[in-house]
Amino acid sequence: MSDISTKVNLCGVELKNPVMVASGTFGSGEEYSEFVDLNRLGAVVTKGVANIPWPGNPTPRVAEVYGGMLNAVGLQNPGIDVFCNRDIPFLKNYDTKIIVNVCGKSTKDYLEVVERLADEPIDMMEINISCPNVKEGGIAFGQDPKLVEQITSDIKKIAKQPVIMKLSPNVTDITEMARAAEAGGADCLSLINTLTGMKIDIDRRTFVLANKTGGMSGPAIHPIAVRMVYQTAQAVKLPLIGMGGIATAEDAIEMILAGATAVSVGTANFVDPCTTIKVVEGIEAYMRKYGVKDINELVGAVHER
Repeated sequence: MSDISTKVNLCGVELKNPVMVASGTFGSGEEYSEFVDLNRLGAVVTKGVANIPWPGNPTPRVAEVYGGMLNAVGLQNPGIDVFCNRDIPFLKNYDTKIIVNVCGKSTKDYLEVVERLADEPIDMMEINISCPNVKEGGIAFGQDPKLVEQITSDIKKIAKQPVIMKLSPNVTDITEMARAAEAGGADCLSLINTLTGMKIDIDRRTFVLANKTGGMSGPAIHPIAVRMVYQTAQAVKLPLIGMGGIATAEDAIEMILAGATAVSVGTANFVDPCTTIKVVEGIEAYMRKYGVKDINELVGAVHER
């Protein structure tokens, strides 16, 4: 019997440990399953899924940058029907929680996916509100507090599973968006999504990405993510999933101390597919080193000097 408990509870869903994968960096688990024992993860968060197949953006759509990467993949996905028939049955073979990331270009798009997932054997849904809202002139749902509250409320009316709203960091005040999601009835928040960035090829004098801009992720954004998680933990009463540049157990523990109940590993999966397992083991080692019996003792435990 273990001398420590790494179990965490996210709005009624118990995870064996707080480590999960960030959407879009792990597919739906199958391609990583030969490197990573999915049974050892708290949860697998799938790549974003829409009501119909999305082709994604033109190439090139990924670029390496200082301290991370830019991506403008454009949420390429096979659509909800293929996902339900292929990916959910695969994940059900493992003893891990299943969190489905949902994307859309209009409220109707999101609601169609949420409705389709109602009777599927999944544990939670993570709603990607960094998608551009086509009806609002392309502004992301997550950049307007009124839109955040409205779409959260609309989804909660029909959702059968707990709803995680994934917050965009591309805003003036992330706590305003967090409070809006809480007001709309969100069960949990995840943050941060990618920061908007750009890279230019100086020899060709052209944009490296066909989309011009892309989402910046990786170690360089970690301090920003920690700050936003800490601010959000002070502003709302919801459980938080912290992400953004987590590459080591130390990074994950920092997020937990800032107020996150669980953490997601993203870009680091591309560098080392075994990162998540190393983070799980590193958290356990830290707990033993400091005599922490229950990981929940660490949530939000940062204090002033």
